[in-house]
Amino acid sequence: MTPCLPLRPGLTALGLACALLVPLRLLAVPDPSALSERARSTTPWLEQQDLFVGGEGGYPSYRIPGLVVTPKGSVLAFADGRKNPKLGDWSQIETCYRRSTDGGVTWSPQSLVIHLGLHAALGITFERNAAALAQGLGASDQMPINNHLPIADRKTGAVHLLHCVNYSRAFYQRSEDDGVTFSPPREITAVFEQFRGDYDWKVIATGPNHGIQLKSGRLLVPVWMSRGGGDHGHRPSVIATIYSDDHGQTWNRGAIVTGEVDPLVNPNETVALELADGAVMLNIRHESLQHRRAVSYSPDGISQWTRPEFINDLYEPVCMAGLTRLTFAKEHGRSRILFSNPHNATEPIPNHPSRFYVRKNLSLKISYDEGRTWPVNKTLEAGVSSYSDLAVLPDGTLCCFYERRRTTPAGVVPVVTFARLNLAWLTDGQDHL
Repeated sequence: MTPCLPLRPGLTALGLACALLVPLRLLAVPDPSALSERARSTTPWLEQQDLFVGGEGGYPSYRIPGLVVTPKGSVLAFADGRKNPKLGDWSQIETCYRRSTDGGVTWSPQSLVIHLGLHAALGITFERNAAALAQGLGASDQMPINNHLPIADRKTGAVHLLHCVNYSRAFYQRSEDDGVTFSPPREITAVFEQFRGDYDWKVIATGPNHGIQLKSGRLLVPVWMSRGGGDHGHRPSVIATIYSDDHGQTWNRGAIVTGEVDPLVNPNETVALELADGAVMLNIRHESLQHRRAVSYSPDGISQWTRPEFINDLYEPVCMAGLTRLTFAKEHGRSRILFSNPHNATEPIPNHPSRFYVRKNLSLKISYDEGRTWPVNKTLEAGVSSYSDLAVLPDGTLCCFYERRRTTPAGVVPVVTFARLNLAWLTDGQDHL
């Protein structure tokens, strides 16, 4: 059982219920004194289990993993449940999740956390997205919930959860009971309306994957927006961030990071990380011919973004990636940042006019220099594999939640798999906590 982190002295059950007023003493990365013997072991180990399996639970397909470790150490795993996979991102989609209180060893049964019934109960109705209508995407009876994005709040103990509906409206929920339940959705589309003067979007999306909390307490969410005139209604596109400095009560926009074609072509799904010096790094998916991931830096996560540059070690087949920190040098003697994505930019999709490469060979990487170079690379899933998210447990165990394919008696089905491993596995015994 993964131990819970200690509460601040004097925090009672009532104080926990009022967590917004009484912060927890929480940690962004593993505490050296709390690391488990297994996580520190020099003997490599890896454990995997499929949490969402296509054809089970009422959904032919599951996609878009989201992973977060709560301030108390519980693990929340989110995924799209897709009713009609042939319609892709514009099909009927709901957000499913499972919860673990023992570090990802055992899990609660699958349940729904976001569905249109929650909005309907509040009298919220939706129209189909104009960009989808113009291109004949989706269907009149289909309405996607898209881009779920959790954030663990180390200052209050809450779990924040953002999502969009129909790529045109954004909503916010929160949990005050360690991810057992979430509040009804509250609309925050107004934060995207703040971009209108700079970018007249028709399509909006948060994340996906997870958002982050800076040392200052700021909640930070990478977002992308599209004018909706191009392929699949998702192109051309730009990226930015939205943020909250009051633990999710209000949201504001940051600066647009880069345009639609210069220096990146159609930048979109992006992950964020706070660096040791307090700056924020965005790691950006895009469709440029270089086929390398791009990064941009900001002193505060919302302004003064640097011109994006390519990272040669990180292949870009055009796919969402995972990013998180394992250790800071100050506490553990060495900076370690983790990255995951399909390490393949040499095989274009056959007979396909896009810039996409085959999504396979999902790999884990480590940077020891705050994301500049990535000398460690190890394959986790050699076959077809795509989106992934990363997290670190309080005891130092590494977690990767990722899409792959599995052969079943019913045929090949999409699954979302949860992997637990130690640093020694990733480095073939060359590094350990």
